[in-house]
Amino acid sequence: MRTPHPVSKKLIAWYKHHKRDLPWRDISDPYRIWLSEIILQQTQVVQGLNYYLKFTEHFPTVSDLADAPEDTVMRLWQGLGYYSRARNLHAAAKLVKEKYRGNFPKSYAEIKELKGVGDYTAAAIASFAYNLPHAVLDGNVYRVLSRLFDLHTPVNSTKGKKEFQLLADELLDESKAALHNSAMMEFGALWCKPQNPKCESCPVQEHCLAFKNGTVAQLPVKDKAVKIRSRYFHYIVFNYKDSLYIRKRTKKDIWQNLYEFYLIETEKPATEESILQNPGLLQLAGNFEVEKITALKKHVLSHQHVFGTFYELNLRKALKHEDLILIKRDDLMHYGLPQLIIKYLSGT
Repeated sequence: MRTPHPVSKKLIAWYKHHKRDLPWRDISDPYRIWLSEIILQQTQVVQGLNYYLKFTEHFPTVSDLADAPEDTVMRLWQGLGYYSRARNLHAAAKLVKEKYRGNFPKSYAEIKELKGVGDYTAAAIASFAYNLPHAVLDGNVYRVLSRLFDLHTPVNSTKGKKEFQLLADELLDESKAALHNSAMMEFGALWCKPQNPKCESCPVQEHCLAFKNGTVAQLPVKDKAVKIRSRYFHYIVFNYKDSLYIRKRTKKDIWQNLYEFYLIETEKPATEESILQNPGLLQLAGNFEVEKITALKKHVLSHQHVFGTFYELNLRKALKHEDLILIKRDDLMHYGLPQLIIKYLSGT
């Protein structure tokens, strides 16, 4: 086993004094480590913490999660976004229960076979749970490495991923993989931040080529962002007596398997009159009374901006539509709902 890199030794020492007290730290339970890693994908710790606590309370073991109805899992995930993570989480839990009898797999290759688990997550679980020598690469680690080595290759390019993985492997203390990976990630989150990094008190300043060359603010480099798609959602809230109609989103699209109101989507902004005169709406609902119309600001997703407008309509008779289910209005919050609808219901 090779001699630990001086950067690794210094960052591990820094980590022991500066690490945050988080419930998934200093444990070796692979289920809880996996759960925290999935929740924290594309999510800040301050937001993900409550979801982690909620999931571990409802599902103490991976088998408990596997046995849960999908609607329950989606409802608990509500508001966290990137809902494919919840679907993949549930599917992976089922596989662990069926294939491994509820015992979490112990090798990097087996962990990576789980749905929703990529190179980073597999390396994180393998190192944190079993101290296996796999170097992690998340956004924080990319930033630290790019500055340490003054590397200007785009981090989101194929070439960049290979170069950064080689550097991450080079720095890894194989005998202390869990500590090393935790230190790299925590250092990027707390010290080597995107804006206003703490360079003057950096424990590895003498090794940092970007600090020496005055390029810290330029790194990391990313290829140009993908084009943002705009979508226009016109939700029809059908009120019937003390109930309303909802439906489940089943197609492969945003918010799959969450519940919503009857939807009319348009490619461009549409007038209220054109929506209320929509042939499909008129055929479905017949005569109705417009209670109120509420336009919301855009809801921002990673590659999409959704503009939502809500039309509350009072019905004179019940609807007949195979996709719509009638529920009591008071029961609505028992269903997993997109954040856009939650905003509407809460008046925010």
